[in-house]
Amino acid sequence: MTERQQTLVAAVDRNRQLVLDAERWLWAHPQTGYTEWEAHNYLKDAFLKLGYTLTEPGNIPGFYTDVDTGRPGPKLCIMGELDALDIANHPESVNGMTHCCGHHAQGAALLGIAAALKEPGALDGMSGSIRLMMVPAEEMIQLAFREELRKKGVIRYNGGKVEFMYRGYFDDVDLSLMVHGTAAGEGEPFDLSCGLGSNGCMAKTIRFKGKSSHAGGAPHRGINAQYAAMLGLQACNDLRETFQDDDHIRFHTIMMGVNCAVNIIPDEMKIESYVRGRTLDAIMAANRRINRALAGGALAMGAGVELCDRPGYSPEIHDPAFMKLVEQCCVDLVGADRVRFDYERWGTGSSDFGDLTAIMPGVQFNAAGATGTGHGIDYCVADPNRQCVNAAKAQLFVADALLTGGAAAAREIVAGYKPAYPSKEAYFAAIDKITLDKDAVVYDENGNASIDYQNI
Repeated sequence: MTERQQTLVAAVDRNRQLVLDAERWLWAHPQTGYTEWEAHNYLKDAFLKLGYTLTEPGNIPGFYTDVDTGRPGPKLCIMGELDALDIANHPESVNGMTHCCGHHAQGAALLGIAAALKEPGALDGMSGSIRLMMVPAEEMIQLAFREELRKKGVIRYNGGKVEFMYRGYFDDVDLSLMVHGTAAGEGEPFDLSCGLGSNGCMAKTIRFKGKSSHAGGAPHRGINAQYAAMLGLQACNDLRETFQDDDHIRFHTIMMGVNCAVNIIPDEMKIESYVRGRTLDAIMAANRRINRALAGGALAMGAGVELCDRPGYSPEIHDPAFMKLVEQCCVDLVGADRVRFDYERWGTGSSDFGDLTAIMPGVQFNAAGATGTGHGIDYCVADPNRQCVNAAKAQLFVADALLTGGAAAAREIVAGYKPAYPSKEAYFAAIDKITLDKDAVVYDENGNASIDYQNI
């Protein structure tokens, strides 16, 4: 560890209790995407007390602030996420919600970075600027609620980072960085880790439409939307062996239930789902087959099915040159034996951080310190020093490595990066093609059906 890195470590350590207190408070106040006002206000007050000036969207949670070094150069954005998950069976859930993905730890770490950057000498030798950003709604859940926000004009996109991108909050950003918490496994053999990238996804809501009638006395007069949904999902499951392994396709659903009594043939079944994959082309190709299968299930029962497809998240692809710099910073902090970087490993989850890597170089790496299963009822942060304090230090090391020496490393990474899209406008044009609102099965007065399930 260099003398400069020791200075940064000391700057974080002087604010350690602030970080640890924030982790506990945020854990105890979970809220889901686009409703995270408690976390927003807590962190806003903490940033204001540190002397920062914030830019806020106003109608959704989140904010950012810029730290200027006083010397020209690129802008690095370091982020934390605000949202929790619906998981009522977690023993520490609050109003049915829990931070069982660890986003609260990101907020605590970002606060630690903000405090450390106010310490004397923290910005010495850096050029350019650092944007510290708290973003809402990384977890793509509660799709019906987000669709209502979209219809009201509150948001355009489901994911917080995509929405912030749409609002222009990344227009002057050159590189992006994040740390996500993780459970390293038995014995926790590493502290910091990273893979090459992970799947993108699209969001789907599906509404099977039938006809209600008495379930015992006159079931022949009804059309069972629940059975149509079951047939459609079975057909989707039977497609799985047709998906190419290299595409990493994942299709998973949650049935939202029926709004009738047990003695009524259900006339509606709502489903929320994702289609995930390694590329947007693979996602869209798989989705066409999935839509066909859903339409087939409806047709078999004489039911209708309404398909609502929305852009989700782009595949997340880390720039290898940026990864190497981040890896060296992690090694400098905790030692090579506590770092696991795999330049081929591909994850099948999804994050809206991928939307950033579609247009700029970015790395999202992991800090251990949690136990249990991510998104599970046994998840907790067992060691906040590793998951929050280490994360703050590692990200400061990366910022320093990028922006010292006239920001030569940052400039080289930006110059060498080949984004999937040349601009955010080109990116939005591509993902907007996913949007679909269609009654996939329509019957005429004679009961003949026409089927249309594609967005072409």
